[in-house]
Amino acid sequence: MINESALCLNGIRAKRSLNHQGFEVLNGLSFIASDKSVHEVLDKTTVAETKALQIALGKIRKQLGDYKSRIYILDPHSIVTHSRCITPKKMISKESKPKKVLETYFCLEAETGQPVGFIISSSGRTVSNATEELLDILLEINPEGGLLIADAEHSTARIMERIRRENNLECLVPASRTIKVASYYEKIDYVESKGMWTGYSIGSIPYRLGDMKEEISLVVQKIQSSAESYSYKPFYSTEITSAEEFKKLVTETFRKRWTIEEFYNFESALGWNRASTMNLNIRYGKLTMGLIAQAAIYRLRQKMPKPYRQWTAGHLAEEIFLSTDGNIRVKGDTIIVTFYNFPKELDLEKYYNNLPEKLESEGIDPKIPWLFNYKLDFRFK
Repeated sequence: MINESALCLNGIRAKRSLNHQGFEVLNGLSFIASDKSVHEVLDKTTVAETKALQIALGKIRKQLGDYKSRIYILDPHSIVTHSRCITPKKMISKESKPKKVLETYFCLEAETGQPVGFIISSSGRTVSNATEELLDILLEINPEGGLLIADAEHSTARIMERIRRENNLECLVPASRTIKVASYYEKIDYVESKGMWTGYSIGSIPYRLGDMKEEISLVVQKIQSSAESYSYKPFYSTEITSAEEFKKLVTETFRKRWTIEEFYNFESALGWNRASTMNLNIRYGKLTMGLIAQAAIYRLRQKMPKPYRQWTAGHLAEEIFLSTDGNIRVKGDTIIVTFYNFPKELDLEKYYNNLPEKLESEGIDPKIPWLFNYKLDFRFK
């Protein structure tokens, strides 16, 4: 399942793309799994189990340094589904017709653009409920918390209340442009910010959202459109601080929200652009396998020359993973994978040649339990 995700394919099956003897052994099996057997395994794996796997993976990635900041992006992602279930339809773009979607919510670290975790939201769940579940996953992986950046749909009283309760969480989200919010524009003392263009100023005022017990900050950018007219961009923040600090948050930090759009564009082919069923056990299982594949590919990208690091997951799969000839053989206690006509400019030999010896030098047991305790080595010719 991880391999088919990395190859950006719907399935790796004996009657489709792979008939090579040895592939199944390399995956720790005596057979190539069928669609039916994969679905049965995933159906028996509960949502709680796959969420625990997400958290375990996130903790490993944190230790490896894949999360370099404490700024996190929350964002919904609609996955087109071909399920026969009756579900709400959504327009993915202005040009497309409404389609059935599986609504997911992702959390990414903003500096590296790496996923922390995700949750799936059914049609009966609210944004607030789904976001709170995602925050639970984030805090399990990183108890230190950090700053959350999100879209306007996350600006609900329940979410703000939850973030205020957590001493280690802050947030910055666009405010809904309601009549109530607009009524505060003229009450704010705006400060012209240094380093910005003429006619730009920013200010904040305590604000009570909905039925919240405590106040948050309503932060507003005031931009002069003409000699007598102004435009306003409001934000909610759970931290009351200086105008200059707000300027930095709004003009610099909030821009990092687009990192998650780059993530969807680069990595969606790993299995986050399609959903054949609405069975949550199966969907959580497949999407979590995609997280593992993405983590492995990210580590591989760091070893590649710069141009290859900019390739999308689909491009990488097509040009590298699927276009390379090779074979598999066993020598003693080691499975040797040989690649032929591999791009020399990748220079991966220094990382993967004599892999067992390299692992032992780092104090890591090179025997792989799911490969029947064989070692794994690579050759490039």
